[in-house]
Amino acid sequence: MEQVEIPTILIRPSRGWIALKLGDVWQYRELLYFLVWRDLKARYRQTIVGAAWAVVQPLTLMLVFSLFVGIVLHVPSDGVPYPVFAFAGLLPWNFFSQSILRGSESLVGQTNLVSKVYVPRLILPVAATGSFLLDFLISFVVLGGMMLYYGLAPSAEIFWLPVVILLLLGTTIAVGTFLAALNVKYRDVRAAVPVLTQVWFFATPVAYPASLVPEKWRLLYDLNPMVGAVDGFRWALLPTDTAPLASMAIAAAVVPLLLLLSLAYFRRVDRTFADII
Repeated sequence: MEQVEIPTILIRPSRGWIALKLGDVWQYRELLYFLVWRDLKARYRQTIVGAAWAVVQPLTLMLVFSLFVGIVLHVPSDGVPYPVFAFAGLLPWNFFSQSILRGSESLVGQTNLVSKVYVPRLILPVAATGSFLLDFLISFVVLGGMMLYYGLAPSAEIFWLPVVILLLLGTTIAVGTFLAALNVKYRDVRAAVPVLTQVWFFATPVAYPASLVPEKWRLLYDLNPMVGAVDGFRWALLPTDTAPLASMAIAAAVVPLLLLLSLAYFRRVDRTFADII
C-alpha cells in the first residue's frame, strides 16, 4: 500500500512591513463566508423586526434630519428633495460607521480564534465589514423606492457607482483593520471609536452638501476619503447640481495609501496578538 506523505506547514512570524500576505484571505475564504454569516445571525437573533433594523435606523435619522436640518435650518440639498438627499448620504455612512465599530472589536471579541488556532487574523476585521453588506443592500433597495416615489431617475453617472463603492469599501476596511490592531494593545480604543465616528460624521457631507464648505478649506476637507465616497454615491444615483470629481479623485489617491499603511501596520503587530490578548 502506497504511503501518502502528509504535507508539513511551518508557521513563522512575519518580518518587516511589506509581508501583507493577502493571499491568505483568499485561501481561507470559506471561513470568511462562515464568519460573515455567523455575525449576521448573531446580530438579528431574538429581534422583533430582524433585518428590518437595516432600514429602521437610516429611515429614523432621515426623518430627524429632514425635520431639523431640512425644514428648520433650510439646509440646501443639491437640487433634490432633502429626504432622498439625507438617506443617500446615510446609506454609505451607516455602512462605514457600523463596520469600523464592529471591526475594532473583531480581534478582542474572538480570543479563541486569535490565540488557540491558526487563521489569518486579517479575516476577522474583513468579516466584520462583510457582515454589513446585506444591510447596505437592503437600504439600497429602500433608496430606490424613495427615488421612484419622488420621480427621480439615475442618469449616466450611475456607471461611476462601482468606483464609489470600491472607495467606500477600501476606506472601511482600512480604518476597521487599523482600529482592530490598535484595540488589541490599547483597550481605550473601544471608548474612543464612538467619539471618532461622531466627529467624522460632522466632517462628512451626510446631512449637508459639501458645497457649504468654504473654498479655502476644501482641499483639507477633501482629504477625508468619506467625502468623495458619500458625495460620489449621491452623484452616481441622484440628479444633483454638482459633480464631486475633485473629492473623488483625492479619495482615489488617499484610499490605496490608507489601505496599504493600515494592512502593513496590522501585519507588523500581528505576531504579538496572541501574547497580548
